[in-house]
This record gives sequence, structure tokens and C-alpha cells, in this order.
Amino acid sequence: MRIIVTGGAGFIGSHIVEEYLAQGHEVLVIDSLWEHGGGRRANIPDRVTFVPIDIRDKNLSRVFAEFRPDVVSHHAAQHSVAISSRDPGLDAEVNVVGLLNVLDNTVKVGAKKVIFASSGATFGHPESLPMTEATPQNPTSPYGITKMVAEHYLRFYKEERGLDFTALRYGNVYGPRQDPSGEAGVIAIFIGKLLRHEGVRIDWDGEQTRDYVYVKDIARLNVDALGRGSGECFVIGTGIKTSVNEIYRLLVELTGFEAPVTHGEKRPGDARDAQFDATLAHTHLGWRPQASLRDGMLETLRYFQKITTA
Repeated sequence: MRIIVTGGAGFIGSHIVEEYLAQGHEVLVIDSLWEHGGGRRANIPDRVTFVPIDIRDKNLSRVFAEFRPDVVSHHAAQHSVAISSRDPGLDAEVNVVGLLNVLDNTVKVGAKKVIFASSGATFGHPESLPMTEATPQNPTSPYGITKMVAEHYLRFYKEERGLDFTALRYGNVYGPRQDPSGEAGVIAIFIGKLLRHEGVRIDWDGEQTRDYVYVKDIARLNVDALGRGSGECFVIGTGIKTSVNEIYRLLVELTGFEAPVTHGEKRPGDARDAQFDATLAHTHLGWRPQASLRDGMLETLRYFQKITTA
């Protein structure tokens, strides 16, 4: 199968590329390598065709016409909640206008499906947990809004253009290659700090929880979604809530360094808890997260130790 992965030089996208290659698919990567996006040329295997282009670029049509994909895995995005709040226009240009450019070109070349990286951010602050596909979507950030809007466009293109899709509402994805600076996941940030023997900052009381999903499990899911989950949106998580304090304590155990902790105020809009019931994803996509949090964090730590000493 011929697959285009947008955002394929990024944290999640690059793992998906590797998994597609392992399954024998032919892959082309599109990534703008935007400095705030996390895409790195070094994340792309040498045998993969790479086109450095923005998904908003009109020349995207030429890339699609020459490669003629069967499926498009759309993981390119403006993914920073903070940037989306500061510049909602930019967020909409990339996550909505860019999406439409991808969808139009996917239809033009006759590709049969798009796999879309949606987000648990579309739910905002739910009234009850765990979140399921039936949980009302009330996003509280421009980023969450654009991801929700994208799902509506996917439904439109399926109904009116005959383009199939599967949308995956990820929980908090972590693992090797995640950017440990700037607005990244807490696991990557803490690992970077502990390896440099620096202190960490824990906002609020640290008891706020998230549903952490290992990136290699996400990559395998994207293989399963190639032929399953037609026209549906799925929540993707482990069903396990883990607090920031628990993340800190486990990393102290794994690294042997008890980093000093500075406590900060609750961040505006920060949700208290997040947890997903991914029963439908299990039923329709075969979703089974394999990595325990401890094992996934240990692999992530080893990756950062390796690149730190390289």
C-alpha cells in the first residue's frame, strides 16, 4: 500500500512511518520542519521519500499527483495549545485550511482513506469520567476547536466526496523523540530536567491526572486503522489515570536522582482529570495498549540517555 504521512518527521508521525515500513508499505513523508512543530529530518529513515513542504502549500497537489497514495495518515498540525491561544488565526490556517488542502488532494488522486490525528482536547472539561465517544465535545482552546471542526469536515468529505476516514482522539501520548523543551508532555520535560540534574516545576498540587499512552502502541494502532474503523471517531487511551506526582516519583526511581521540586499555580484552563474508555476502539480497531507506563517511561528514558551521551 502507498501511504503519505503528513507530519511524518514529528514525534508521533515518525513512529507511525517506521511501523508502516515494518509492515511492507511504501511511505512518503510530508513535513514542513516548522521550528515549533517538533519535526526533525533525523527522524525520517533514509529509505523513505521526504518532501519538505507545508500542508497549506498549493504545490502539495504535485506531490500527491506524483506519489498517488492509497491512504493518507494526517498527523501534521499546529499542536501547541499555548500557541493556539496566542494566535488562533495561525492555528486555524494549519489545522483547518491545511486539512482542507490535504483532503482535496486526497480526493483528486483517488485515495480511499484518511487516518486523522484528533485529540482528547476536543472534550474540554467533561462533567464525568471516563470519557467515551458519547462524551459531549466542548473544547476550551482554539487547538481543541480546530480538531473538533476537522472531524466535521471529515464527515462532510465522506458523505459528499466518498472519502473514508478514521479519526483517533488521542490521550496524552509520550515516548522517544518527544520534545523535552517548550510545551511538551510532562514525561519528556521531567526526563530532560532529571538527566541534567535540574529541578522540576509541578503546577497546582500535582494530583491532576492524565491518561498516558505510549507512542509505539499508537503507531501499531495506525496500522490497524488502515482497514478498519470506517467513518468513525474513536477515543484512544489506557483507561488508567496517572497524576503528575506519580510521574515524578517513578522517574526519580528510574533515574536515581531526586530532583528538587518547585510548586507553581494552577495553569489557566488546566483540567483536573482525564481518563478514556476505549472500548469501541478495542471492538472496532483491535486497540490493545501493550506497554505499561513504567516500561514505556523506561524506554523513553533510555532514548534520552542515549541521545544525551551521543
